[in-house]
Amino acid sequence: MDYLTILASHIQRARDFLERELAGLRTGRANPSLIERLSISCYGSVSPLQEVAAIHSPEPQQLVVQPWDPGIIRDIERALSQSTLGVTPVVEGKIIRLPFPPMTDDRRQELLRLVKDKGEQAKVRIRVGREEVVKKLRQQERDRQISEDELEAAMKTIQSRVDQATTDIDASLTRKRDELETR
Repeated sequence: MDYLTILASHIQRARDFLERELAGLRTGRANPSLIERLSISCYGSVSPLQEVAAIHSPEPQQLVVQPWDPGIIRDIERALSQSTLGVTPVVEGKIIRLPFPPMTDDRRQELLRLVKDKGEQAKVRIRVGREEVVKKLRQQERDRQISEDELEAAMKTIQSRVDQATTDIDASLTRKRDELETR
């Protein structure tokens, strides 16, 4: 496997990790991505909420969940109540409303720290990928499969890709911090 393919794979996994982690963080606004992957036990199996219900946000501080089958509304309510969101679901006929209270300053600061930590975890994943690729390239040089010049050129290319990925991660973190700081 080509060293750039291996590095690209590590970078993509780090981006996917960060995207999933940031999507699950509640900002000042209600966002369907907060609950769409929540596991719901119904029909004898476990399914993500987005597969058994429609989720939308009619107001900035509220989500509405409308199950495809009204018979599973209690299962959805139970899963939402047991989640770590910190909101209480309100069943109104065939829909469930999730009112999100305004975020406190302490909670906002805690989430900002969490965003920073998740960003650092993503960057570490990229650096681990870089080290894996560099290790393989150095071994190829020792085995005389590539020259010293080829190794040097590959190292520059690798560092360029890592720098670009780090810049992209920083941009994602900045967008999330801006969302959190918006009141």
